[in-house]
Amino acid sequence: MSVGASCYHCGLPVPAGSTWQARIEGVTQPMCCAGCQAVAEAIVAGGMADYYRQRSALPESAAAAVLPDELSLYDRKEFRENLVREAEQGEFEADLVLEGITCAACVWLNERQLSALPGMRGVQVNYATRRARVRWRDGDAPGELRLSTILAAVARIGYRAWPYDPDEVDAAARRERRDALWRLFIAGFGMMQVMMYAYPAYIAGDGDLSDTAATIMRWASLILTLPVVLYSAAPFFKRAWRDVWMRRLGMDVPVALGIGAAFLASLWSTLSGVGEVYYDSVTMFVFFLLAGRYAEMLARQRAQRGADVLSRVVPTFARRLDAQGDAHQVPVSALVAGDRISVWPGETIVVDGVVEEGASEVDEAWLSGESRPVPRAVGDTVLCGSVNGASPLRVRATGVGDQTRLATIRRLIDRASMERPRVVQQAERVAGGFVAVVLVLAALAFAWWWQHDASRALWVAVSVLVVSCPCALSLATPAALTVAIEAMRRRGLLVTRAHAVETLARAEHFVFDKTGTLSDGAMRLRDVLLAPQAGVARDEALVLAAALEREAGHAIAAAIVAAAPSVLPQAEDVHATAGQGVCARIHGRQYAIGRIGFVRTRFGLAAPPWAATTGSEVVLASEAGWIAAFDIGDAMRIDAPALVTQLRGEGCALSVFSGDAVAPVQALAQILSIADARAAMLPEDKQAAVRSLQLEGKVVAMLGDGVNDAPVLATADVSVAMAGGTALARQQADIVLLQDSLVRLGEGRILARRTLRIIRQNLGWAAAYNLLSIPAAMAGWVTPWMAGVGMGLSSLLVVLNALRLSR
Repeated sequence: MSVGASCYHCGLPVPAGSTWQARIEGVTQPMCCAGCQAVAEAIVAGGMADYYRQRSALPESAAAAVLPDELSLYDRKEFRENLVREAEQGEFEADLVLEGITCAACVWLNERQLSALPGMRGVQVNYATRRARVRWRDGDAPGELRLSTILAAVARIGYRAWPYDPDEVDAAARRERRDALWRLFIAGFGMMQVMMYAYPAYIAGDGDLSDTAATIMRWASLILTLPVVLYSAAPFFKRAWRDVWMRRLGMDVPVALGIGAAFLASLWSTLSGVGEVYYDSVTMFVFFLLAGRYAEMLARQRAQRGADVLSRVVPTFARRLDAQGDAHQVPVSALVAGDRISVWPGETIVVDGVVEEGASEVDEAWLSGESRPVPRAVGDTVLCGSVNGASPLRVRATGVGDQTRLATIRRLIDRASMERPRVVQQAERVAGGFVAVVLVLAALAFAWWWQHDASRALWVAVSVLVVSCPCALSLATPAALTVAIEAMRRRGLLVTRAHAVETLARAEHFVFDKTGTLSDGAMRLRDVLLAPQAGVARDEALVLAAALEREAGHAIAAAIVAAAPSVLPQAEDVHATAGQGVCARIHGRQYAIGRIGFVRTRFGLAAPPWAATTGSEVVLASEAGWIAAFDIGDAMRIDAPALVTQLRGEGCALSVFSGDAVAPVQALAQILSIADARAAMLPEDKQAAVRSLQLEGKVVAMLGDGVNDAPVLATADVSVAMAGGTALARQQADIVLLQDSLVRLGEGRILARRTLRIIRQNLGWAAAYNLLSIPAAMAGWVTPWMAGVGMGLSSLLVVLNALRLSR
């Protein structure tokens, strides 16, 4: 094996005399250890040799990826209860944390390795969060596998995996912060001390500083700079080396070149006693660069905690009530739908359920962002993760574990984090090309100054390398989007797809469903219109209608019964026709209620005189003639006018696409002054109408809540589902309102537009900074320490500007 060779798999040096090697695509490649050799052979044997062409960074050494003996413990029932969820019949799903992921090729390799396992149904790896979601058919039969088998498969290719644990993720984040803070501290301490030794040289006149004193200060500066370069700046060199090894230009390449060149030139000057030293510049730009990246890391972790906090709101144990009403403490994972639990004041509700006993106030801030408690009494719904306030409650569980609203929201947040919006991809492409341009400009500047003033050539080239800021370009967009998504969640808008923020801000045509969106969806009796010569009073007509509808069970019947007195006459010989109406005998007289056509046919009546004016489809008649018409419908949401006014003021076009009858749709549209109101639309009609708007070049936003809205929600450029809508509508939507409040959407639209403004500000600042600073550095007007300050402050300014969105 040649001296100085590097392991083809992980990039580490190959020990002298090593015989480990692997044949990859017809070429024998050196390996540093038996672990890397085994992993490389497994990759090639699995038909995944493309990994070595596609990877953009090196993995950890496989020697560290030791398979623990305790891996089989994850197959035990008590472990699986909190780690694995059943997705479908016989199929299970789990979230894994992956260690060793360094680039997109690592993602590809892990997905390929796991997808090849018999029984694996789906694999999705999130590069940003280093998490994987796996779905498999569980068991020991052919075509089935165990969780331990999945973890072992990851270990075989040199990575480590374990089931997602919020506490472990927190610990990893703390380690990352502690490491970054120590590096920042060492750089800051070194910078201050080196500046103390450099300051006399700056202020001393000719001959004021002796050669001996200058030499001592140079050596002291070197000793203080070494920890900064070797420890604080080590991640820059490590990542730059990996980028060069993989023949790509990352953002750390010019940084490492600048730091390395300035330090080596200073070291040569110190050893030879000839030339200038730049220790103060080196320590200063390392410090400022680390400060900017530390601020970016805090913003990223804070946004991630916004999603992870939902994993911690549910405690481990609950008090389950037995048939005698006695409470017994059990694990939350042991609860099933139908169980009754006791919740004391100050405790967290661990299930979705219905209050069976007690009255209290609960804090649902995790869901709505609203800090004020909401009252809950017998019959009211309570949600998992809410905190009970004033009094004890007894709750019957309707949803547990993965069937709760809380679990659904967590899954939607994970889906959003899996995606990278178009605007982020564009910024990353620009930043990648920018690095190559900077290297060319630095080389040209060095060549020009070497011909005209060789003493300045090095520090001018270093200044060009350091003053350029690809970090600001690449941070400008993701930093703002990360903070915005968390800020919207706190305001009660759950972003489930990453492109939603950008598209909501650009939307120019808003389409609303009616029932459940612009209206509250709760049917109620608005008016009773008596027929001329009916001979009955209003209350009497309402009592007759309620007696007929009492057993019907649909929403319209419930609205009539709710408006009538509690004591009703008995209806006899009841005959119901689905979707049409009910006929029965009351006090010996035959009555019918329902659609006009049904009632007319039943008694052979002429058209009712008020049908054309009310548009009501619910009428009551007897053998003697028409009695009354009932105006039934849902009420407009009180905040609908405010949202419509806001959107109209922003120049947006508005439409109502509804499956309801013409009269109620037109009535609501008239109140809101929406000219384009279309009624009696089927789901495919709504979908076609939205596509027609898109063909006109419009960016369309759709708001809906029902199953029939799912196709059009999937078609729109950005879709919003109401909190009370169906599960299918929420799954299709890009944004989910966690409260049934349209005001929240208006606030989200304002925040989305602010986000785009801040992205433009960040990109504008990064572009302007580089357009001004790079020519100035090439002209020799920017010293290395000034370049370091400028680069660090540029990245820091971008992150701080993005953090304004969280206020």
